[in-house]
Amino acid sequence: MPPATNPIRSQAWLESPLRTAAGELQLAGAVQNAHGLDPKEMRVLGSYSFIYLVSVEGYYCDGNGCRADLRTGDLLVIFPELAHAYGPKKGQPWNQIYFVFSGPQFDFLRSRGLLDPARPVWHLEPVDYWSRRLQEVIAGEARPTETAAMRTLGRFLHLICDMAAADAEARLRPERDEWFEASQRLLGNPGEGGWLRPQQVARQVGLNYDNFRKQFSLRLGVSPGQFQKHKRIDRACAAIYQGSHGFKELAEKLEFCDVFHFSKAFKQVMGLTPSEFRRKAHGG
Repeated sequence: MPPATNPIRSQAWLESPLRTAAGELQLAGAVQNAHGLDPKEMRVLGSYSFIYLVSVEGYYCDGNGCRADLRTGDLLVIFPELAHAYGPKKGQPWNQIYFVFSGPQFDFLRSRGLLDPARPVWHLEPVDYWSRRLQEVIAGEARPTETAAMRTLGRFLHLICDMAAADAEARLRPERDEWFEASQRLLGNPGEGGWLRPQQVARQVGLNYDNFRKQFSLRLGVSPGQFQKHKRIDRACAAIYQGSHGFKELAEKLEFCDVFHFSKAFKQVMGLTPSEFRRKAHGG
């Protein structure tokens, strides 16, 4: 393959494999401007892998004869023995999150059809939500102990089920409902009068709140309120990183009751207090 114009940038999320009796996570991380694999020289990985496409226009092919055009939000499911190739189309970006894993629990999921070589491409949106979910698998444990490894594997198995459910739901609705697109926009961005409550958003998209909450949660795996909380905290992270607001000002701007409630919500989402996040973001 011709070399990419921009240099490859990679970030490893695991310092060493996490091994348990149920299976192991061998590698995890993120790559920007990755090179592709030549379809004429397909690779056999020897392990399972997920490749989540954060910013992509590309291709996929494998030894089973599958050929697919890839887009942002696709998840490639790589199987240990299946020759495959993937990469960006000419002149296009390729930014990905990857996990490499193996073990009996994953073989079991394959035996039950949840992981299926005949269905190697899933689709998961919104990208920022699923990117965060993948990061949270590894970020949840500070110390590399045996029990921490078990908890990490448990989160990963849970996430696989959530991703499979979201992909299946998307396949049942290849055309995304207009109300769902509108509700994400309304929940994720403040309007002229501030942040709309989920009940107000439900009315604006023409659904009663109970049905709205149920349908929204089925599609994303989180409630409208949780989705909005993550969006507000995303804005807080950006502001803290940029040093543009104090915590009291942020609490008011993001419509939390006070700094205490802002700090509590921030830690629930990020696993750090705003002060801890600020120190980490600024190299402290």
